[in-house]
Amino acid sequence: MFNKKTETASPESAFAQVVTIIGTGAIIDGPFTTKDSTRIDGTVNGNTTISGSLIVGQDGKINGTVTAQNVFIAGEINGNISAVNGRVEISDTGKITGDIVCKTIVIDENAVFQGKCTMNADKTSAETAKERATSN
Repeated sequence: MFNKKTETASPESAFAQVVTIIGTGAIIDGPFTTKDSTRIDGTVNGNTTISGSLIVGQDGKINGTVTAQNVFIAGEINGNISAVNGRVEISDTGKITGDIVCKTIVIDENAVFQGKCTMNADKTSAETAKERATSN
């Protein structure tokens, strides 16, 4: 009726439960840790540990290691990223200088990624079946 589009979940909707926001112009010097999903539009100079998901907005910048469940980057991260069982998405405005460890990665056209990526994969059903067959 109102011409609604059916779309896949955007990072913004996937991270709809953002509780902590570091606004544009804010600067944090030292490590930053929170249990909540977080959006950073300012600058964090230090290691960042988020128990939930992390969004780095276009004006956001992190200088340090990042650990979170899922990470969406539209800004800049200078440091390694660890989302061991989660997803890392780098938008077309995102810039990463560092290594990434994740389960799933999405890199948009024109995004910048300088480093290496290690992806953790679950065992395939064939591998699981083979293990079961040899253990009997």
